[in-house]
Amino acid sequence: MTPSLIVIHYTAMDSAQAALQRLCDPSVEVSAHYLIGGDGACWQMVAEDQRAWHAGAGQWRGQDDINSRSIGIELDNRGGHPFAEPQMAALEGLLAGIMCRWSIPADAVIGHSDMAPGRKIDPGPKFDWKRLARLGLCVWPAETAGQATELGWWHDYADSFGYPIFGLELDGVDDLEAASFQAFRDRFRPQARNIKHVENEDLRIIENLAKQEFAKF
Repeated sequence: MTPSLIVIHYTAMDSAQAALQRLCDPSVEVSAHYLIGGDGACWQMVAEDQRAWHAGAGQWRGQDDINSRSIGIELDNRGGHPFAEPQMAALEGLLAGIMCRWSIPADAVIGHSDMAPGRKIDPGPKFDWKRLARLGLCVWPAETAGQATELGWWHDYADSFGYPIFGLELDGVDDLEAASFQAFRDRFRPQARNIKHVENEDLRIIENLAKQEFAKF
């Protein structure tokens, strides 16, 4: 396997040791390449060039079977509180190394919820994506003022950026557009996650992200 994506998760378990035990238990058929504890301790469980069972059903930028094309990083967190400073520092170092080894660009570092919206919600609204973006470890919209230049449908930009809105069915998810919108909000506008309708700021952000993607070609 030549990994082209990195997927960030949280464990949703009581402790790093409990997560480590589960991730190393072959009977549960769940695994990840790395686990980072709240204190910054890091365990590698699967070689980076080997497939791990961390992503499950989903899609990103038209690609499925994410397990076969990605490196999964689990963070010891239940999702309801911010991620600890030592943990984030360890994640930054790990990401930088993986991205360098495999030539993975910043826009290929995603959350579990990005590729499986509605089915998964991790790493959730408490995760500090903007911190990673400052170091070039993920993407973030440009800090420009004003409205979107084209007041189009949010889902058109979101599909261009990578969200699996069209051509995918996920068990238990009736509306992939709504689920993708929630995943987008949790990542890029967590302070507005309880506002259900699309606002101009959502359009501005997703248009900016989509155009960053177009600029690569």
